[in-house]
Amino acid sequence: MYTRLLKIQERKSFFLFGPRGTGKTTWLKTQFPGALYFDLLDSEIYTNFLARPNRLASMIPTDQKGIVILDEVQRVPALLHEVHRLIESRGLVFALTGSSTRKLKAKDVNLLAGRALTFTMYPLTAHELGKDFSFIHALNFGTLPSVIQKPDARQYLESYVATYLREEVQQEGLTRNLGAFTRFLEEASFSQGSLLNISEVSRECAVNRKVVEHYFSILEDLLIAERIPVFTKRAQRNVVSHPKFYFFDAGVYRAIRPRGPLDSVEEIDGAVLETLVVQELKALNHYLRWGFRFYFWRTATGQEVDVVLYGERGIQAFEVKRSARLSSDMFRGLRAFRRNYPTARTTLIYGGDREFWDQDIHVIPLEAFLKNCRDVIEMKCQILQ
Repeated sequence: MYTRLLKIQERKSFFLFGPRGTGKTTWLKTQFPGALYFDLLDSEIYTNFLARPNRLASMIPTDQKGIVILDEVQRVPALLHEVHRLIESRGLVFALTGSSTRKLKAKDVNLLAGRALTFTMYPLTAHELGKDFSFIHALNFGTLPSVIQKPDARQYLESYVATYLREEVQQEGLTRNLGAFTRFLEEASFSQGSLLNISEVSRECAVNRKVVEHYFSILEDLLIAERIPVFTKRAQRNVVSHPKFYFFDAGVYRAIRPRGPLDSVEEIDGAVLETLVVQELKALNHYLRWGFRFYFWRTATGQEVDVVLYGERGIQAFEVKRSARLSSDMFRGLRAFRRNYPTARTTLIYGGDREFWDQDIHVIPLEAFLKNCRDVIEMKCQILQ
C-alpha cells in the first residue's frame, strides 16, 4: 500500500470519485480503520438497499461515532436521500465512493450540496510511488495500483477494459449495442492526446454522430476519459475549436488502442508520454489543491502547446516531445504562446537526459519531470509570486 497524497481532514461527509482500480476502497479502509463499511458490489447488500434504501438507518448502530462508508453508491442512487436525512437527523458522517457519475446526475446528487465535499482518486503518481516508480513500466502499463510490480500487467489491463465494457456499460444499460460501442472505443483511442473530431470518429466506426457524442459522454461519466478545451482567454490569434481527448491512464489507453504492423510506434509512444504527463499533473493539482484549470493551445496555423495550466497561481505551459534530440521547431509553440502571454512559465519536456534553460524555456527530461513534477510546478508558482 502506497501512501497517497489525498488528505481529507475535515470531519464532514464526502464523495470520493474515481475509475475502478484507482484504489478508493483501499485508501478509505486505511484512512478510516474500523469504519462501518457497506459494499454495494456485494449482491446481497445491493439487493437489500435497492428494495428498501431506508434500511440503511436500521443497519447503522444508534451510537455510531465513526465514519460510514458506502462503496459504489451510484448503484443505488436513492440511498442519497437516506444519507441526506441521516446527516441532518443523526449527524452521521459518510464517505460515498463512486466509479460513475451518470446515475447520480440523473438522481439529483446536488441534494447533498453543502453537506458533502467532493474528491477524486487518480492512478498512482510518480511522487506517490517514490523509489518504486519505473519510467519504462509506466510507459508500458500506466500506473494503476493493480499493475505496479505485477508480471501479468498486460493481461490485467486487457481484463480491466473488458470489465468496464461488461459491468459498467452493459449491465448498467448505458448502451444497447455493445458491438458498436466497442468499435467506437477502439476508434476513440486514435484521438488520444489529439484534437477530437466527433464526425471523423463517427465515420470511421460507422456509428451515427449523435450516438458517438452520447458514447463520449458515457466515457466521461464513467471517469475513464475526458475532453480538455482549448485556451481562448484574451486570444490574440485564431485558435482551433475542437477539444483534446484523453483516456485517464496510459496503460488503459494502450490496452484499448489497436496495434498492428502499420501502426507507428512513435505515434503511440508519443500519446502515452503526453498522457503520463497529463495524469501526473491532474492528480497533483487535485491532491495539493493548486487550483489550476487544464487547457491546451493551438492556433489555426498549427502552433501548439500540449498542456496549459491556468489559475490564481499563474499560467504554466508544457510541450511534450518524445525525441531525445532537440530542434528549433520544438520550441516554436512555447515561444509563440509566451509572446501572447508574457507572464507564462514555459516548459519543454523531452526524451533526452539533460536539464537546462533555453532563454525563458525550462527544458527537462521526461523521467526527471515526472519524478519531480511537484517541485517543478511549485517552484514556478513561487517565481510568479
